[in-house]
Amino acid sequence: MILLDRRSIGVVMRRLAKANPAPKTELESVNTYTLLVAVVLSAQMTDRGVNKATRELFKVADSPERMLELGEGRLREYVKSVNLYPTKARRIIELSHILVERFGGEVPRTRAELESLPGVGRKTASVVLNVAFGEVAMPVDTHLLRLAPRLGLSAGRDPLAVEQDLLERIPARYLMDAHHLLLLHGRYVCVARSPKCGECCLADLCPRNGLA
Repeated sequence: MILLDRRSIGVVMRRLAKANPAPKTELESVNTYTLLVAVVLSAQMTDRGVNKATRELFKVADSPERMLELGEGRLREYVKSVNLYPTKARRIIELSHILVERFGGEVPRTRAELESLPGVGRKTASVVLNVAFGEVAMPVDTHLLRLAPRLGLSAGRDPLAVEQDLLERIPARYLMDAHHLLLLHGRYVCVARSPKCGECCLADLCPRNGLA
């Protein structure tokens, strides 16, 4: 595996930022709570599939209190197109109870508190911290786990190792948006099976092409 040096990683991030100057999540939400619910639902799902389910859901349940009023049975009906929806619906009801009972109905702002919620792991907590609270975080999903080694950004073989490499090696000025820059590049250009190298702003730097 070829790893890019720090100068080259800076060039990678600068080009991605130029190609996508305002990257943001494609999950739809109306507040921090609905973002948390959407991210919980997004495990093993596309953002498009989650959005299709949540557009109507969030009209009737946009807070933990309203979600509890809706109840698990009716919640299942709204999200039944989502993979693993029975488990996810149960966890959403459970975390809504905890938010009301322990956090006054508000989504907590620390990683430890977020990860104490049912269905919220490190990646989900990182998304909420980054998107809702404007903190530097590096949620490593399947796109980043695949893309980081392919582009020579990390030699990590698991999400935590990739996360640590990216946080350490990416220049500080790009860290706030780095997750979305890489995710969207992996989703639309450097796709898994047939990467669009002819359209890629990083083609001359990519170790895959032997040009780094």
